[in-house]
Amino acid sequence: MTGQRIGYIRVSTFDQNPERQLEGVKVDRAFSDKASGKDVKRPQLEALISFARTGDTVVVHSMDRLARNLDDLRRIVQTLTQRGVHIEFVKEHLSFTGEDSPMANLMLSVMGAFAEFERALIRERQREGIALAKQRGAYRGRKKSLSSERIAELRQRVEAGEQKTKLAREFGISRETLYGTVAKLAMRQPFVLFKGLTFQKLCLPGAFRPGDHHNKMLRPGLCVVHASPQYL
Repeated sequence: MTGQRIGYIRVSTFDQNPERQLEGVKVDRAFSDKASGKDVKRPQLEALISFARTGDTVVVHSMDRLARNLDDLRRIVQTLTQRGVHIEFVKEHLSFTGEDSPMANLMLSVMGAFAEFERALIRERQREGIALAKQRGAYRGRKKSLSSERIAELRQRVEAGEQKTKLAREFGISRETLYGTVAKLAMRQPFVLFKGLTFQKLCLPGAFRPGDHHNKMLRPGLCVVHASPQYL
């Protein structure tokens, strides 16, 4: 009885298109992980290994998509082939059926080593490129989403009551970033707590900066008001 053809796809970043890896390859079912090559947590790969049965064929674009290194590749291939599952690597044009063939074992080791070497070479080139860019002053790492001037402007306009969704669109940031920026700005101000501002009247008198009596300030029933000119 012919088994199923099961595809496995791994993309390193969320902007990669997973469908390209097995484009033109017919499979009955596909498992897809979004993880880097170093990531040991690949839940869909584990699900595939549990799902595959004798007579099935696992189809992968290339060896480096399936395994993190040569030892990992050997382990996965051995685990599947010992259960009667075949494995096809599209890029390398190789298939493994579990037969104790010296040539198959040699090809697995050689091609797996080449894939591991290729990944290491790419990482080395990336490091060299970043180092050269730093020497030229062209690489400064991750840029801040907003300058201090823009943050000050954003704060003023939020306090003036402008619509946050509109501001986020104008400043070219997400609403989550805007809310996070506003929250951080608020946390930099001293807390002023007043009696009588809650029904239970449990507010602590006085002013506290973030970190001072933090646990007390988080108790249910306490009213926390961020400082603003009208209160100071």
